[in-house]
Amino acid sequence: MNMNVNRRQATIGGLSLLAGASMSTTSRAELSDFLGIGEGLEDFWLATDAYIYGYPLVTMEMTRRIVTNVAAVEGTRGPMGQIIKLRHYPDASFRDVTAPNADTLYTTAFFDVGNEPWVLSVPDMKDRYFLLPMLDGWTNVFAVPGKRTTGTGAQTYAITGPRWTGTLPPGVKQLKSPTSMVWLLGRIYCTGTPEDYAAVHRLQDEFKLVPLSAYGKPYTPPPGKVDPSIDTKTAVREQVNRMDAVAYFSLLAQLMKDNPPSAADAPALARFAKIGLVPGQGFDASKLKADFVKRIPEIAVDRIMLQFKINKDVKDINGWGFTTKTGLYGTDYLMRALITAIGLGANRPQDAVYPTSMKDADDRSYSGADKYVMSFPKGQLPPVEGFWSLTMYDERYFFVPNPLNRYSISPRQNLKSNPDGSVDLYIQKDSPGAEKESNWLPAPAGKFILMLRMYWPNENDPSIIDGTWTIPPVKKV
Repeated sequence: MNMNVNRRQATIGGLSLLAGASMSTTSRAELSDFLGIGEGLEDFWLATDAYIYGYPLVTMEMTRRIVTNVAAVEGTRGPMGQIIKLRHYPDASFRDVTAPNADTLYTTAFFDVGNEPWVLSVPDMKDRYFLLPMLDGWTNVFAVPGKRTTGTGAQTYAITGPRWTGTLPPGVKQLKSPTSMVWLLGRIYCTGTPEDYAAVHRLQDEFKLVPLSAYGKPYTPPPGKVDPSIDTKTAVREQVNRMDAVAYFSLLAQLMKDNPPSAADAPALARFAKIGLVPGQGFDASKLKADFVKRIPEIAVDRIMLQFKINKDVKDINGWGFTTKTGLYGTDYLMRALITAIGLGANRPQDAVYPTSMKDADDRSYSGADKYVMSFPKGQLPPVEGFWSLTMYDERYFFVPNPLNRYSISPRQNLKSNPDGSVDLYIQKDSPGAEKESNWLPAPAGKFILMLRMYWPNENDPSIIDGTWTIPPVKKV
């Protein structure tokens, strides 16, 4: 028997109980005793609330450190203020991020607008689908220029910080970032053919990002600063989850000085003062009780992951799990932390919804030893204005090697319809035969996970956003 698993399951059971709000004094005392935290259950619970509240900001900072810890742009990394342009889709050997896509080429940058605005110039995108979501330090998508919102003509934006006042040059539109930290997470649609790669590369090379003081002048970005103490190998989530509570809250307090909480956070922050977390001040570790400080990260992370099971905004339909509460979170700190943990950088639902499936229609884990079919009735393919695709991952969310080098399937494969107009996708390890190969998504020998990407989903009937369109199940043959 694995004691760790059972202790963790018991803890989650206790958390479910506590999440049910009204607990008797007896069960509170029992839970305090079980968690080994003495008398201070209220303060302990408050500390885990504060941990969950700060999880996105701490995760963004750790991501920023790793991504920008290079002297010049290389691969998926680049210094602060410099655009990183992914030139090709990853292949099955790629391990830099989980759940990569093979539909859009990322065009991204981290930059700091605390001292002065930065100006982003976007070329004429020639009617091509693209979006340029910008995330603040708390992972809210505060602006999203792109084909859906601003069209595909040339456009220029100044991204300004929370304390900036001033005037901008003519023709430059202001986008106000609530925080000093900004992550531009741009995506440009590309079919992946040599000709289309070349066309997108030309567009990527016309993007410009410069500080306002250099706008309209020749500008060469300074080389990045490399800090050898930064761990660039361990996954961000692991690094965040293993920080002890005092180090975590100290970093959070420091980050909150340049990345201020929103006005709506005032009631939560008033509570967090009791455990030493006050906006604009350093963390006061003397307010945390020593007898429970070690358990805070572990229990807080369990509370975050528990949302999968108990949060009513996480839907489970025909074996597909998804939420349409992404990109803008308000005061839903648990949902914000969950999306940070499982899908950092998620878009607003109007831009993309990402249903994920780990089990078939009969609630059995997918296995390459079996064959599956996903059937769309006539006229019921995913309803989108942008594009859709179905991606295959192994059980660790990486691409699967296969003879076609096909990692996702979409209308780009010229899908064949059945005589009645329906469309079947064949999800299996071996080819379903030459006449069905256009509709084949190759699977690995072992377990796998499916993700349906729906970019710019219809906002009116039929739509996944309001539930008027339902994802069909994946059935074992």
